[in-house]
Amino acid sequence: MRKTRIAIADHAAEALLFNRRIVFSVIVVLVLFLVLLLNLYQLQVVRYEEYSTRADGNRIKLVPLSPNRGMIFDRNGVLLAENSPVHSLELIPEQVADLPATVTALSALISIDADTQERFYKDVKKQRRFKSISLKEHLTEQEVAILAVHLHQFPGVTLEARLTRNYPYGDLLTHALGYIGKINEKEYQALEAAEVSANYAASRDIGKSGIEKFYESQLHGTVGYQEVEVNSRGRVIRTLREQPAISGDDLYLSLDLGLQLKAQEALGNNRGSVVMLDPRDGSVLAFYSNPSYNPNLFVHGISGKNYNLLLNSPDRPLVNRITQGLFPPASTIKPLLGVLGLENGTVTEQTRIPDPGFYRLPNVSRRWRDHLEWGHGYVDIYTGIIKSCDTYFYHLAYKLGIDKIADFMTNAGFGRPSGIDLHEENEGNMPTRAWKRARHKQNWGPGDTINIGIGQGYWQATPLQMALTTATLVNSGGRITPRLARNFHNQQQDQSLLVPLEQAITVVDPNNWAISREAMYRTAHQEGGTARGAFLGATYTIGGKTGTQQVINIAAGQKYNAKAINERHRDNAMFIGYAPHDKPEVTIAVVVENAGGGGSNAAPVARQILDYYFSPQYNAPKLPSIAEIAVIQQQRYDAMLVREQAYAEEAAREKAAKEARKAAELLRKSGTIVPDPNSLPPQTLPVGQTSPAVATSTEQPATESPPPPPATTEEKPIDE
Repeated sequence: MRKTRIAIADHAAEALLFNRRIVFSVIVVLVLFLVLLLNLYQLQVVRYEEYSTRADGNRIKLVPLSPNRGMIFDRNGVLLAENSPVHSLELIPEQVADLPATVTALSALISIDADTQERFYKDVKKQRRFKSISLKEHLTEQEVAILAVHLHQFPGVTLEARLTRNYPYGDLLTHALGYIGKINEKEYQALEAAEVSANYAASRDIGKSGIEKFYESQLHGTVGYQEVEVNSRGRVIRTLREQPAISGDDLYLSLDLGLQLKAQEALGNNRGSVVMLDPRDGSVLAFYSNPSYNPNLFVHGISGKNYNLLLNSPDRPLVNRITQGLFPPASTIKPLLGVLGLENGTVTEQTRIPDPGFYRLPNVSRRWRDHLEWGHGYVDIYTGIIKSCDTYFYHLAYKLGIDKIADFMTNAGFGRPSGIDLHEENEGNMPTRAWKRARHKQNWGPGDTINIGIGQGYWQATPLQMALTTATLVNSGGRITPRLARNFHNQQQDQSLLVPLEQAITVVDPNNWAISREAMYRTAHQEGGTARGAFLGATYTIGGKTGTQQVINIAAGQKYNAKAINERHRDNAMFIGYAPHDKPEVTIAVVVENAGGGGSNAAPVARQILDYYFSPQYNAPKLPSIAEIAVIQQQRYDAMLVREQAYAEEAAREKAAKEARKAAELLRKSGTIVPDPNSLPPQTLPVGQTSPAVATSTEQPATESPPPPPATTEEKPIDE
């Protein structure tokens, strides 16, 4: 059989193929190398600045520096709001893998109560996740030491030392100074809208109320920046460059701390307010509203329980009574109304009208009673103010008419913003025909005008407006703009914040102002004056006017009996005044709620404060030490908690009693027999346990308003 012949390899073809592959590979390598070169050129030349910046961004960080907040002093340089160092435990949610587990672990190291944790989780939801959020503030030295040892176990958790606001005088100045607190989402949006959010890059607090809020931009300062180099773990290696933060300006107030302490002492535990102004330039010398609250609670973080106690308290400590409390100004408006009557020619200095103890409109049977049942006889403007004769001012108001009264009183300062440097202010209500038509869908009646004549009815004013309009009277029509802040102090200059006097009312006969001031002087110094008893023996001269504002109407034929009605339905005591009489340096307004007559309750408070002002002690005050103040503030805080807790328990009992009465009424309507609790046999209770309150009692709770009076009512006597 013939063998198959094996073909010999074609070396030429194989060599050609090999060469082609070599050439192709070289070309591919050259192309790739060219691409690499192009990319290197792109990175190193074309996009050098971009990538250099990004590299620096990983290596260099810009850290904002928080400015120190400007401090606040009284007119004599006493520190009222300071910056104190504190340590806080903070977390950056974005850097914490398991937030709840981390919080639980930290709670095992130091005490973090449930309320604090709840507030922290709320802040986490509100704030941006890359921002540091405080878990617990005001750490003790022991807590700082414990956390410092274990901090390496918790990524995203830091210990921060910073300055925070402290108010050493606690509730004494709360309604003037206000307080600062954490910036919330709404406030942050407002900062962004105002294009100033960058200035708060390192700040977590902002003015929430009072002076702190009104002058926020000047007190806050300007943010600074620090350029630092960090390693791959984010630890700072060195500082490359620093632009220091600029501290906020220090603020000096017109308030006098000694007067403020005296106002607190004079008011005692009474609900009310005291405001004292300098009628020459509008400086606010004293500004105290009681009850108050400690602003440090809000700076350091108030618990939900304590906040609800303050919020729901019937005493309303969160309300600034001086600028937000609304009261009919009562008889304190009579001197101004007298000026209007004289200027309008409705009465003269010699005009006398009969006062039989009441006033009656022509062809109207209803009587408006005077506070003196048998009347004052024939009364002129002096007697009308000195003895606070209602009948005289009923007649005067009726003759003037509401249009003239409203216009004059508005120019004097009622029913309009005072211009004080606080955002928390009610403008009150100076009623007019148009107002009543819009509000009540009714026409204005003559009876409405008569009520206005003694500062009652629809008229609503703040204590600040009462002091301001007294200054208008003292200045013969010149209206001041009250100012709590006197001037800012910085390295360059002192910036005054006082506002020049404005001539708001011009009269034909300037002597008309003097007549009313003379009547106010006699009110405090003449026999029969409603304020004479309070100022007997005073070493200075004063002009004043008392007022008693009725809270509820008294039915016809009945007499006012304070002991027979709810304490919160009793009359409010008022007093306005100025001193000295010949060259007034101060005007004052005092309101003591539910205390009774103004002459016997409000005027003595003003006397104590004015005695201090005109004493040598005013110019050389002996103020308590910070330690003494701290003890007093703690006592006041403890008393406040006890009082507010009692109010809360009383409200809970009343609510339960109401619900029980409703349930019992429903059972009766359904035909179910409900036993009388008084007829049940006595129960044997364990020792120490008392029987629960009877839920079916028909007695109304003490805090409820009584039913509306009968239709035939008349104004009750105003006892000055």
